[in-house]
Amino acid sequence: MASLVGHVARSTRHLLKINRSVLPSFAVSTRRTLTTKPTVRPIDEVQRSTLSDFGRYVADILPKYVQLVQVTHHNELEILIHPEGVVPVMSFLKDHHNCQYTNLSDLTAIDVPTRDFRFEIIYNLLSLQFNSRIRVKTYTDELTPLDSVVSIHKAAEWYEREVWDMYGVFFANHPDLRRILTDYGFEGHPLRKDFPLSGYIEVRYDDEVKRIVAEPIELTQEFRKFDLSSPWETFPNHRKEDQLEAGEAPKPESKK
Repeated sequence: MASLVGHVARSTRHLLKINRSVLPSFAVSTRRTLTTKPTVRPIDEVQRSTLSDFGRYVADILPKYVQLVQVTHHNELEILIHPEGVVPVMSFLKDHHNCQYTNLSDLTAIDVPTRDFRFEIIYNLLSLQFNSRIRVKTYTDELTPLDSVVSIHKAAEWYEREVWDMYGVFFANHPDLRRILTDYGFEGHPLRKDFPLSGYIEVRYDDEVKRIVAEPIELTQEFRKFDLSSPWETFPNHRKEDQLEAGEAPKPESKK
């Protein structure tokens, strides 16, 4: 029995020695694995080349409408087309067996007033068959309508209504082109760069007529007090009365 206890004790001491020698190295390796480096998206030249080839393939088939094909820094294919080619290009990208971009994931616009065609319309498409995305861009101005793609993608109905509401881009042949985000009687298009931040009308509850009324916006300033003194002297308790009335900053007191 005594020999068995001695054997267990010697084995335990041996394991403790091994653990003491292993633990420091384990801690060092743990610290090495926990230290992370900035995540940098690797450049996939194969994917970039594949996207470029597919873009040239689309441009060769539709040379009348495709004006430019480019691949962004993050390997995203963009096809810039003429406004008259919206329906032909979108139909081709959806129905062709090498494309099958059947999902319109988003439709939006941007406003650049310095351009002749200030509005840039952007279609984001997804192909579930090939697990691929593509971005189609076109352009227009305030007066030139674009052809609606509701007949190709049903999801475009509300997207085009939103672009019409926010930017004022008119879509021809849309089944129900009306505002979708703003209220009835709203004037202007809020996401245009020349739209004022305050808007044109304000909505409030009128106690006399007992309902919500919309009125031209009025910015009243009768209760505001303008003080042209130093911005650091904003506490009246640290000023004299005559300086408060004149709006002058107090002079520093001389040390005795």
